[in-house]
Amino acid sequence: MIPNRIPHGRTARRLEWVHLPPQIRALVEGHLGSPVTEAVSQGGGFTPGFASVLQCEDGSTHFVKAASARAQRMFAESYREETRKLRALPAATPAPRLLWAEDDGEWVVLSTEYVDGRAPVRPWTLEDLAAASAMAVTMADVLTPAPGLAVDSAADEFGSWPALWDRIDHPRAADIKALAVRHAEVVGGSTLVHTDIRDDNILIRADGSAVLCDWNWPVLGAAWLDSLFLLIGPRGDGLDVDAHIAAHPLLSNVTPDDIDVVLALVLAYFTVSSFEAVPSTSPYIRQAQAWQRDVIDDWLAERRGWKD
Repeated sequence: MIPNRIPHGRTARRLEWVHLPPQIRALVEGHLGSPVTEAVSQGGGFTPGFASVLQCEDGSTHFVKAASARAQRMFAESYREETRKLRALPAATPAPRLLWAEDDGEWVVLSTEYVDGRAPVRPWTLEDLAAASAMAVTMADVLTPAPGLAVDSAADEFGSWPALWDRIDHPRAADIKALAVRHAEVVGGSTLVHTDIRDDNILIRADGSAVLCDWNWPVLGAAWLDSLFLLIGPRGDGLDVDAHIAAHPLLSNVTPDDIDVVLALVLAYFTVSSFEAVPSTSPYIRQAQAWQRDVIDDWLAERRGWKD
């Protein structure tokens, strides 16, 4: 287990319901059909946009996101992209359905179905990993071929990452870069890949089924990528993910070197990102990236048999 002091579930500094302009609160209540009586901000994640579970006077429960295009332009654009992606997802996708969205150029607001569920327990348990893994396998099936949606290919999206190894002080930088530069021959495919599949984007229902939230930046790539990305957290929390891979319907068919190529690629991203300035709107993001960096570094070294 890699030591982890990140306050999972309490990493976000978000806008609260009272911070939204009166006209936006009125717009939301108009869509919901009842006045909001309680708003519970969701503490997971690393973005400052409004994301709350809203209880209404009529007893209904809703989930709503909002961001100001002026004050939070990057996050408003992220919500725009999420709206576009959600509209294209097939109904069978294990994701909350988009119910409505508004974009007046100043504010981006959207509502997805409320999911009565919980985030995976940290440290990860085998039971929660099984639920999330089954979800990822379903996603790969439902989203292959990808729905008609303009997204970047995984090869293009990750194309600049191998060169990051030229900037990283690591005893195995040359060896890891030699793996990462092979990414284009490994990550390609016809599946819509979420790419951000981790505990704060997953909800597990009481029946054991899971759904994946925050469809902001998917890419077109290999069907097994999300199943591999999912394992970073469980690996760091001490689970035997290599045994999981050996029994997995998708990952067991991937050559070990191809898995290592993707780990080398993602390791570059987390290493460089972890040393960037800490944004005031997300005080834990660099700590989280550094933890994922250490997890992947340890995992890749073990898989490659590196001793130094």
